[in-house]
Amino acid sequence: MTVDDPRTLVSTRWLAERLTDPDLRILDASWYLPDAGRDARAEHEDAHIPGARFFDIDEIADHRSDLPHMLPPPEKFVSRLRAMGVGDGHQVVVYDGAGLFSAARVWWMFRAMGKRDVAVLDGGLPKWRAEGRPLTDRPTLLRDRHITVAPVRGMAADATEVAAAVKLGSDQIVDARAPERFEGRAPEPRPGLRSGHIPGARNLFFRELLRPDGTLRDEGEIRAAFEAAEIDLDRPVITSCGSGVTAAVLSLALERIGKTDHRLYDGSWSEWGMFPDLPVETGPARDNSQG
Repeated sequence: MTVDDPRTLVSTRWLAERLTDPDLRILDASWYLPDAGRDARAEHEDAHIPGARFFDIDEIADHRSDLPHMLPPPEKFVSRLRAMGVGDGHQVVVYDGAGLFSAARVWWMFRAMGKRDVAVLDGGLPKWRAEGRPLTDRPTLLRDRHITVAPVRGMAADATEVAAAVKLGSDQIVDARAPERFEGRAPEPRPGLRSGHIPGARNLFFRELLRPDGTLRDEGEIRAAFEAAEIDLDRPVITSCGSGVTAAVLSLALERIGKTDHRLYDGSWSEWGMFPDLPVETGPARDNSQG
């Protein structure tokens, strides 16, 4: 059972009881890997939770970068959220069509912008739908609302900071990709990327943190999963993945167990795997913490 926390994770029941709250804003942050063959916006237009707005991760991004869906400049974030009717004083709930996948990325973006009244819907749209809760194809009326942000330094890590962590053995790098991608046994879904992982990184596939119904495991199980992946929860963590999406599932899980000294590598493997001068390891994780 979900322990509801409006700053991290809320249950479908919690949301259903508040659907008519005028200070609630629901965001559909559905996004899929390039090889999934799914159109997130079309699916939203076909059926979404009443009152939901579509949050386009690829559009609300820093288009000055060649990397996918990088954290946008604050002014762009503010502009897009105002146009969606999301403002100061609103409680935001984010969900996605996969269950618990890309919604955590948008939760992390809000946190990086200094907005803390935001939670992920546990189990997302699949759980909501399975419970027979209401859906609609009606567009949500959008009205501009004033919103202010105060970006938080240190929420995102860049390649230079990750390289320093690798060299110094300071922060632990935890990769959320599937083991076959982490170990270099499967090609990356984005063309042109090398296979493998950042030297010294640990692998905790984000799905290991989820129950069969797509909801996040409880605190004890989350701790056990990190410890089984040989991650020392007393040391700082940098989460990573393919492009900074499922890394945020790890970040959300860390917040749920009260660990706050973590950052997300925004470029993730889309950046590290692209540059031939950055070192790559293949095979299972090994300990490079001593340099």
